[in-house]
Amino acid sequence: MSAEPVIALATTDEAIAACYPAMVELRPHLVAAAFVDRIRQQMAHGYQLAAVWVDGAAVAVAGFRVSENLAWGRFLYVDDLVTRADRRSHGYGARLLAWLKEYAAATGCAQLHLDSGTWRKDAHRFYEREGMRLSSFHFVCDVTTA
Repeated sequence: MSAEPVIALATTDEAIAACYPAMVELRPHLVAAAFVDRIRQQMAHGYQLAAVWVDGAAVAVAGFRVSENLAWGRFLYVDDLVTRADRRSHGYGARLLAWLKEYAAATGCAQLHLDSGTWRKDAHRFYEREGMRLSSFHFVCDVTTA
């Protein structure tokens, strides 16, 4: 029988490293040996990593930051949100998203934002089921010359 899920920020190198198996499912380009350093570099700019822990394993993770801009005021932006494929349909993603909403409110944010790839239809259904709405399109272009 599994222990009750606990949601907590990953602040130690060990906890950050334990988030890699979940995160790599969303970001397959990541390399395990460089993961902690990449997260630490982003943390220097406000990134935080939260996880749903079950029996010592990170079964769902979210990378996020609190910021402000003219369009939205103070907001929480979710960079990464994933539940391990073998742990889906147990409510871990919903718990983590609810925790993020509470964290946003507790830190003075008026809104929570995230982008999701256009091909991630299952994720879109999940976000809508959890009370989120599609509010904009995100455009991108490469600016480097090869």
